[in-house]
Amino acid sequence: MPSTPSLRRIVLTASCLVAIALMSHARAVVQAQAPTLQVIASGLDNPRGLAFGTDGALYVVEAGRGGSSTLCTPQVENPTGPLRCYGPSGAITRITASGQQRVVTGLPSMATPDGMNATGPHDIDFGLGRAFVTVGFGGNPAGRAPFEAQGIRFGTLVRVLPNGQWDYVVDISAYEVANNPDGGAIDSNPYGLRVLADRAVVTDAGANALLQISLNGNISTLAVFPNRVVPPPVQSVPTSVTEGPDGSLYVGELTGAPFPVGAARVYRVPASGGTPVPVIGGFTNIIDVAFSSSGLGYVLEHDADGIIPAIGPGVAGRLIRVNADGSQTVIPTPGLVKPGNMAFGPDGALYITNRSIFPGTGEVVRLVP
Repeated sequence: MPSTPSLRRIVLTASCLVAIALMSHARAVVQAQAPTLQVIASGLDNPRGLAFGTDGALYVVEAGRGGSSTLCTPQVENPTGPLRCYGPSGAITRITASGQQRVVTGLPSMATPDGMNATGPHDIDFGLGRAFVTVGFGGNPAGRAPFEAQGIRFGTLVRVLPNGQWDYVVDISAYEVANNPDGGAIDSNPYGLRVLADRAVVTDAGANALLQISLNGNISTLAVFPNRVVPPPVQSVPTSVTEGPDGSLYVGELTGAPFPVGAARVYRVPASGGTPVPVIGGFTNIIDVAFSSSGLGYVLEHDADGIIPAIGPGVAGRLIRVNADGSQTVIPTPGLVKPGNMAFGPDGALYITNRSIFPGTGEVVRLVP
């Protein structure tokens, strides 16, 4: 049986990829020397996606901390718990060597009274002279009606102009209602985003699908990630998408409750769409996938021991490099807590949103892998 490939060596036949996916437990995992984490931004509210703009600055979206309005909806994970209530606390922060500044404010956010695990701006990317942001929801889009009556639109793609003005441009969650790609319960939570030369691609973590948005705003399905038996049975929950060196799209999955350790995989999807093929597995709660300038793949785990306290009490994330020979190297990152996204900078360093589910204490950290 061939050895497990790295995400760099991905132009393989479909049969090889299937064989690789079946041997994730045989992979070699080593530990690297710990780099230094440099905090370059702090005091953020639930920081999630980040990307470098054409001006060279780093931009990070903040999912906010919700608010105290009467526009509320139940939590998906805990329907009998405290309601998630709306507030215009979502934002975009610009980071440069001179410091940090919120340059876009008033984006929709909702959270429980403690402000944790907010739903709002989830990811950001640049293209066509604009910034684009996914705004999540989490649940049946029918539950958006009270918000929409007030002009507040969750489950959408937002366009941000260079002057900081923003507007809603595509209703992503409406596509789930009309099409329901995975055939399961109606659920939508737009999350990961990449803006390519001629389109945008979005992972809908609720719909378990990878979607394409054309330049005229039309949405279509590129891939569906069905439930699978691990065991136990889990949903895929695709959270991130990036374009690989071969032009294919690579999707990382969180996997749903009970969030089993080692069940998450990275999938390859043809650029034009098709059946997702697992290329490497054995991960836990993947929140992002990225490629370095040398083509090596990096996988970021949101919580390495399974999220649910009954599985493990920790909150530590984990960064893993997939090497050219197929081995995996864990990059020790003391202080990495519930990370939310990562991006390589023009300086070759890796930038990560840290403490991504906490209000007021979120960070962006820099490290050189």
